[in-house]
Amino acid sequence: MFSLFFFLLGACIGSFLNVVIYRYNTGMSLNGRSQCFSCGRTLTWYDLVPLASWLVYRGRCRTCKSKISWQYPLVELSTALLFLAIFRFDGLTLALLFDLIIFSTLTVMTVYDIRHKIIPDGLVVIFAVTGLLKMLASIFLVSGHFALPALVAVPWFDLLAGAIFFIPFWLLWLVSQGRWIGLGDGKLAIGIGTFLGLSLGLSAIMIGFWAGAIFGLAGLFFARKKLTMKSELPFAPFLILGVLIVFFTGINFFLMGSFL
Repeated sequence: MFSLFFFLLGACIGSFLNVVIYRYNTGMSLNGRSQCFSCGRTLTWYDLVPLASWLVYRGRCRTCKSKISWQYPLVELSTALLFLAIFRFDGLTLALLFDLIIFSTLTVMTVYDIRHKIIPDGLVVIFAVTGLLKMLASIFLVSGHFALPALVAVPWFDLLAGAIFFIPFWLLWLVSQGRWIGLGDGKLAIGIGTFLGLSLGLSAIMIGFWAGAIFGLAGLFFARKKLTMKSELPFAPFLILGVLIVFFTGINFFLMGSFL
């Protein structure tokens, strides 16, 4: 029952995340009524049931029959699966609350960067602050003898991981004047450090770089007309993929002690 609850909760949150993705930095309110982008009709509640409405109406508006983006069901389904996986990983712990907020934020960040090639500062702040709060909660709970599962002691160097990760990204951005990498990726690295700590965070960044390199080389080989050496690729999704892999597997290339 708990697994089903978190799956359905994730689908509902995913529906809200789609609203955030489309309305963020547009001046539109997040609490306004949803409308069809083609005919402008205000959508009813049964037009907005996560996953089900898209399937029932076969991915089209009920009124004008215009196609609805695949983004809607994909974000809803991926968020539902993420919530289920995080619940099964953390259990009913304090860590669960932090991790649900973090991965909801990373979901928005991933899709937003793919669409606009920008990492909004507001999302980075939520990620970094929530990761830091989880780390500080771990320190307090352990020192106060109220330790909960999935919250463990934090080595001192994990507290500095975010700042340590930001410096090389900043240097790459400075030297290349933004041509090699965006400063937003460096800000994202701060959140990775506060969330995963030094060794696990560095492992996530390495996986992100490898995944980006593999994708880029594959794109050059298989899609030469669409992708060239001068093409701009959103890098945040690859870094976030690294975070996802490290979070669930605990893979650590640098066994220096870490936080998860």
